[in-house]
Amino acid sequence: MPETLLSSQAVDLIVVERNGFIESRHRGAAVVVDASGDIVSALGDPHGLIYPRSTLKPFQALASMQSGVPLRGAEVALACASHIGSAEHIELAKIMLSKAGLAEDDLGCPTAWPAHEGTRIDMVRDGEGKSKLAFNCSGKHTAFLWACTENGWDTKTYLSPEHPLQQRVIEVVEQYAGEKISHLGIDGCGAPVPVISLVGLARAISKLAQAPGNKHSEARAATIATAMLDYPWAVQGHTLPNTVVMEDLGVLAKLGAEGVLVLAAPNGTAVAVKMLDGSGRGSDMLGLTLLERAGAISAEQLAGILPKISRPILGGAEPVGSVRLADSVMELLD
Repeated sequence: MPETLLSSQAVDLIVVERNGFIESRHRGAAVVVDASGDIVSALGDPHGLIYPRSTLKPFQALASMQSGVPLRGAEVALACASHIGSAEHIELAKIMLSKAGLAEDDLGCPTAWPAHEGTRIDMVRDGEGKSKLAFNCSGKHTAFLWACTENGWDTKTYLSPEHPLQQRVIEVVEQYAGEKISHLGIDGCGAPVPVISLVGLARAISKLAQAPGNKHSEARAATIATAMLDYPWAVQGHTLPNTVVMEDLGVLAKLGAEGVLVLAAPNGTAVAVKMLDGSGRGSDMLGLTLLERAGAISAEQLAGILPKISRPILGGAEPVGSVRLADSVMELLD
């Protein structure tokens, strides 16, 4: 059976300290690539295989746009999103579905309560139930469906790996990652998700981040990178890490389930992280620190953003510890 990295191929990346005692460790791998896709530095095995999960959404959106979906502005960002189901997100998904001539029931993603607390409270108060539009992948699924209506493809089977749209997704991923797909699974939203290497994922997001400044890049890829930075609220949600990183630093940021994260600066320096325990705790700190070490962001920028995206370890209501980089990371930084 194919599998992700073994513990022996990983290193400690993040530790959690409480009152001077290391309480938890998060082990995994991380890789930094430059604009050419060459490995600049690595922690653990950069060639380990992973499901990229939602870090693939920009490339799934690219496949939809290549299939004729006329996404514009915030619609592009929502197609790349793991959003929190705020009223803004839900309304934008509704508008996109209407443009495609479809309705919520056509979506193949599960129903969910919004992760956005205010919107969830409003829905409960108004007697509404769970919604497919509130599911974090609803923008991606809406773009998928819109591709089907643009091409006369079957909308009932759009999540099948054999569907023309999903075949195009595979082509896009292989092109940007520079790898052939050897294994295909099903993501939490019901869409196919391929296995690629961690470094392949980093190379893919590096190419996307460079697209706006590269006249040889595909125009739709440039549109996606630009839209994510222009409408970062649509990609995750106000005050949340991916959105804050894009707002403050102009760095593409996209999380994925099971401890996956990608970051990419406009110059093509990119980071991909995989935590073996599936936790995302500390991943942003790690990824941004690696970007700073590679010269893609400044030390001042790193110091300014970390307090915005980091949560303290509390004892009652008082800070008693911290989430910090593991010794193996600090040794790489020295």
